[in-house]
Amino acid sequence: MDPGASSPEKLDKENLVGIKNKGLGVCGWILLFLSFLLMVITFPISIWMCLKIIKEYERAVVFRLGRIQADKAKGPGLILILPCIDVFVKVDLRTVTCNIPPQEILTRDSVTTQVDGVVYYRIYSAVSAVANVNDVHQATFLLAQTTLRNVLGTRTLSQILAGREEIAHSIQTLLDDATELWGIRVARVEIKDVRIPVQLQRSMAAEAEATREARAKVLAAEGEMNASKALKSASMVLAESPAALQLRYLQTLATVATEKNSTIVFPLPINMLEGIDGITYDNHKKVPNRA
Repeated sequence: MDPGASSPEKLDKENLVGIKNKGLGVCGWILLFLSFLLMVITFPISIWMCLKIIKEYERAVVFRLGRIQADKAKGPGLILILPCIDVFVKVDLRTVTCNIPPQEILTRDSVTTQVDGVVYYRIYSAVSAVANVNDVHQATFLLAQTTLRNVLGTRTLSQILAGREEIAHSIQTLLDDATELWGIRVARVEIKDVRIPVQLQRSMAAEAEATREARAKVLAAEGEMNASKALKSASMVLAESPAALQLRYLQTLATVATEKNSTIVFPLPINMLEGIDGITYDNHKKVPNRA
């Protein structure tokens, strides 16, 4: 750990509103003596009013004559509250869920969206949470809304949709730095939903569909090109070995026979067909001459 870095306790002492090094003063000590005297006179009735139970997840910030009694909060367990001069405030240290309502945001590329999220935070310094801010939960809630709008306003719609984790981490860092003096530690920030207009959704869907169709056509064209290259190579191999064509024919007949098909294909050489066409053409020419 860096020795130059200040601990949270030192930061609390430097920035707290209520902690001062001055003592109670003469009047304060007199009132303290009278409070003890009142508690002794009314004993044992007063003991039930002066003893307070602080739960495990709570801390008590005690104000004596308007000043914070100690550098850190008391508890858990039993604490003694003097009558008339002590006032205490309970602070819950459990994690709090702050639900950010949908915020209408104008992105950097001029698109109006609605984004909502959730912030998880806890109080690590009860004295700072009581002495440095009026309502720590309300202040954190409003700061989370403002930070969400400010951060998302600097991003485009595509960045918001694709980089939710990065944006959430950025918001968490900003909130943690801003609420450090309030005794708040932000545990996690999540962006729940990004709502865009229906018309924009249709445009994006049409664009995605057009992109997929273009990609499918490119893949089909590449497949036809590869198939033509393969057929060209096969034709060259068959041209080198005429017997291979006959073997291929027999293999095709075997495949047709296994499928229980009644169709039988007989291949004929192209030269034979050309010869038949030539004979037919000559016969058609000779018939008029005989007439």
